[in-house]
Amino acid sequence: MVHSCFFSPDGHFITILDLCYSRGEDPHDVEDIWRAISDLVKVMEYNSSLNRFTGYTPIGIHTAEQLNADPVVLASAVVGKKRFNSVLLYYFPLSVEPSVHLSMTPHGDRHPSMLTCSAYKFYPKQIRVTWLRNGQEVPSNMTSSEELANGDWHYQIHSYLEYTPTPGEKISCMVEHTSFTEPKILHWDMSLPESERSKIAIGASGLVLGVVFAVAGLLYYNRRKTTGMELVPTSHPSQ
Repeated sequence: MVHSCFFSPDGHFITILDLCYSRGEDPHDVEDIWRAISDLVKVMEYNSSLNRFTGYTPIGIHTAEQLNADPVVLASAVVGKKRFNSVLLYYFPLSVEPSVHLSMTPHGDRHPSMLTCSAYKFYPKQIRVTWLRNGQEVPSNMTSSEELANGDWHYQIHSYLEYTPTPGEKISCMVEHTSFTEPKILHWDMSLPESERSKIAIGASGLVLGVVFAVAGLLYYNRRKTTGMELVPTSHPSQ
């Protein structure tokens, strides 16, 4: 909302308001209201959707009739709205490319993991997210999605697919949006998540330590053997 305040020569306090209303998700679909208020009384306003002035007091009605009869004034008002919309579209472009991410949420041993394909901060709202298994589209009844509005004309969407690792299987997420010249495809990396890598690292460390101790013991045994000190096994006398 933009406003200007000033005093008229005859001492009246006048306020000019420029109000902007979004009537939908399209930045083009914006209604401008220019309102003149004198001493807290609405005198006249202009509606960009109607491209007409409307008076609410005797002087406002008279002034509105004069302005509506002047095609130059009405044309200037239309140009003013277009200029405003051009500024609006500078900050909210016709299309904003989504940022796409692919992740996995591991579940228990008895339940499959969940793959999530997320697209963030895109515009317009229309978007298509599909899953591919070995290049073939996964039926929609095997997936689920949720779409959210960010509240700033941007959107986000999350698509889910239950996933059980299968050798040789290739899982991909394909995102289609008007901001893309071609669909964006993300392939799921079959490498294990951090928790699983940690388990393997710990197991590998234990294995390495076991090998180190075995080698050290063997070297010690061979060294004593070459120096003439043989290890004699301990035996218990027979009963």
